[in-house]
Amino acid sequence: MASTEQSVQGICDRYVDDYVAVDPVAATMLGVPGYDDRLTDYSPDGHAARAELARRALAAVNAAEPADERERIAKAVFTERTGLELEIHDAGLDLASLNVIDSPVQNLRMVFDLMPAETAEDWANIAARQRAIPGALTGVRTSLLAAADAGQVSALRQIGKVAEQCETWAGLKDGPGFFSELVSGAKIDTLRDDLSSGARAAEEAFAEFAGFLRAELAPRAPAKDAVGEDVYRLWSRYFVGAALDLREAYDWGWQEFARIEADMREVAGRIRPGASVAEAAEVLDADPRYHVHGRPQFEAWMQSLSDEALKSLRGKHFDIPDPLMGLECRIAPPGGGVGAYYTGPSEDFSRPGRMWWSVPADREEFITWREVSTVYHEGVPGHHLQIATAVNQAKTLTKYQRLMAFISAHGEGWALYAERLMRELGYLSDDGNLLGMLSDQLFRAARVVVDLGMHLELEIPAGTGFHEGERWTPELGLEFLLTRTITDEAHVRDEIDRYLGWPGQAPAYKLGERLWLAAREDARRRQGEAFDVKQFHTKALRMGGMGLDTLREQLAQLD
Repeated sequence: MASTEQSVQGICDRYVDDYVAVDPVAATMLGVPGYDDRLTDYSPDGHAARAELARRALAAVNAAEPADERERIAKAVFTERTGLELEIHDAGLDLASLNVIDSPVQNLRMVFDLMPAETAEDWANIAARQRAIPGALTGVRTSLLAAADAGQVSALRQIGKVAEQCETWAGLKDGPGFFSELVSGAKIDTLRDDLSSGARAAEEAFAEFAGFLRAELAPRAPAKDAVGEDVYRLWSRYFVGAALDLREAYDWGWQEFARIEADMREVAGRIRPGASVAEAAEVLDADPRYHVHGRPQFEAWMQSLSDEALKSLRGKHFDIPDPLMGLECRIAPPGGGVGAYYTGPSEDFSRPGRMWWSVPADREEFITWREVSTVYHEGVPGHHLQIATAVNQAKTLTKYQRLMAFISAHGEGWALYAERLMRELGYLSDDGNLLGMLSDQLFRAARVVVDLGMHLELEIPAGTGFHEGERWTPELGLEFLLTRTITDEAHVRDEIDRYLGWPGQAPAYKLGERLWLAAREDARRRQGEAFDVKQFHTKALRMGGMGLDTLREQLAQLD
């Protein structure tokens, strides 16, 4: 029998411990204490060190014989994920990483959102990290230039948009810099000078980095946004955890889009007889029942809705243990893309799960019928229930599965499935809130079509009523989302930038939901009258994150 250290469990647990030591930003995001005074080395040497750590751990896990079914699943999850991360590193895509939503530049800003800020020690860590920002951005710059020398540069669109984000955080746009605003709330007089000087250093570094992007990297960047099929397939496997038939997924996306459009027309007719979907949306937008004025009021609205969902779902539809009952809802700092996102709890739940809403800087009026299902998506029964449930499985999952195994198709697929589930459970009986949910579903179906279409430059099929026979471009993608969905224009424009910089991620929502729905119906057929949907959900969530191929295999075995 293998020793504990040589077991699948031991290797996976040790990998997390070793990994956070070489990626302190990830440590904070994962809720692992002890690294809050440091930042990650994003230079080529730093990327190489993390890749070598992964390579050693992958070899060790491959050589280990699983002791039981639990370790067999843990091995499958670890080898699939780590193997793909090494493929991405070997292709040089990690060094070249620069986009508007999830690259080292955003991580260096967002990590401060997750740091404790209560004690003198907490604020000393914040000061230390601020001072480390210039060096960390120098590492990012070195990697981007090395990738450029190897022919890997993000498209010009991504470089320009990230430069704008950096300028916002540096205080070069409307409003104060992010770091100046952050330290203004510190009550530790002995650290005030240290915090202020650190904030200035961090903001100057982001301002200089914006200049580097515009002056040095932009001239080397391709104007074309599409990444092509080879790069797209690799990223798609990473975000989905399966090798997709991309053309089948594209065709299915169109079918799903048409199905939801028909559903929305029916609901629109109930809101106002004879109304189109756009006209029904106008009716709802004008209805004061769905209006919230002011950011604090909007934050309070989502917190109230989230709390209500937690309490009413607990026990009746889901097993929700006490540690999961804390979920904070917050407005995100300015500078990022428009939309909502979730950050998970720390391992001991001392830091709760949080739902963040990033809104345009000038917005004070919020329309809630569009946002109810988003609260369910990010909170409960969506991301919070799924991710925090996995974190809470210390007795059955490896540390890697609990903290590092988030895969977009699994996680986003579940959250989208959760929106639909809330309709089934009667939480969207109001036709306004239902149209909002269907609007989000339609948008996610459009993502499948537009993301695949733009990056692979696919032909728009006959019968769609939209530029039939033409090939997708970013301009057509924007036009499609603006004219065939009822999503807010500012959000749509951000989304196009996101898809073009994050190839293969956007379709993962709908493709993941597709599998969750199919797996539930398969379990229902197998079990007949004995099928218990609450038990199905409990068992599925307690397995933690995994790619779609692994998930399909595991869900087929649920009894």
